[in-house]
Amino acid sequence: MHELSLCERLLDLLQEESRRHAFRRVTRIRLAVGQFACVDPDALRFAFDVVRRDTLADGAAVDIVQPPGLVWCDDCACEREVPSRLACCPTCGGQRLSPRGGDDLTLVELEVV
Repeated sequence: MHELSLCERLLDLLQEESRRHAFRRVTRIRLAVGQFACVDPDALRFAFDVVRRDTLADGAAVDIVQPPGLVWCDDCACEREVPSRLACCPTCGGQRLSPRGGDDLTLVELEVV
């Protein structure tokens, strides 16, 4: 479960930011987990619940948004949303697709005190 190591790194990042910006506690975290990021949002929430205990993020709400997977189709020269990396272009049915987005895991916003 690589979500656990992702959450450990997220907690490290929160601690670094706490030192830089002098906050004591995180009350809410907003993450963007792209559709192609190979991260299960439910597993990520569970892992974060485990690693945040007795830390500055203990009890913080976790909001996760899932940006769509985006590809560029070389056949019809368009950027499109697709449901999976193996999908064909929804416009022309082409298969010459290049990923353009939706593969990131991003810390979007923090609420702190």
